Amino acid sequence: MKLHQSNIKNVDMADDVTIIEPCNLYECTLHENVFVGPFSEIQNGVIVGSHTRVQSHSFICEKVIIGDNCFIGHGVMFTNDLFKEGFPDADAMIETNIGNNVSIGSNATILPINICDGVVIGAGSVVTKNITTKGVYAGNPARLLRTLD
Repeated sequence: MKLHQSNIKNVDMADDVTIIEPCNLYECTLHENVFVGPFSEIQNGVIVGSHTRVQSHSFICEKVIIGDNCFIGHGVMFTNDLFKEGFPDADAMIETNIGNNVSIGSNATILPINICDGVVIGAGSVVTKNITTKGVYAGNPARLLRTLD
């Protein structure tokens, strides 16, 4: 049996980052004043921008870049693999980019897409397509409910 403990390993982080254990963080970058709640996992290559909060039980997979001043709610799941012929296609991993000042509600699922600055994603939403207009989005799949100034 192999047992791997929760771990913070090879994380490039600013001095004022707050991490509440237990969590798995490895080979990622956390900029100034980032908060990471317990039971979260942030994988290699992820970049989390300044003043961003990642709440508990969230999973941020490889190839995700999150901007500054963002809020990632409890239990948010990012995925970076697409399916091909009924199975995950390891060769099709796509980068996900989250703009600045984006708020993602609890239990949302974010597929490999891009979200522009100033977007609010409702709790439980499933984001399946790029978001290019500042606004409030919700549902499965997430749809624009109203634009924001």
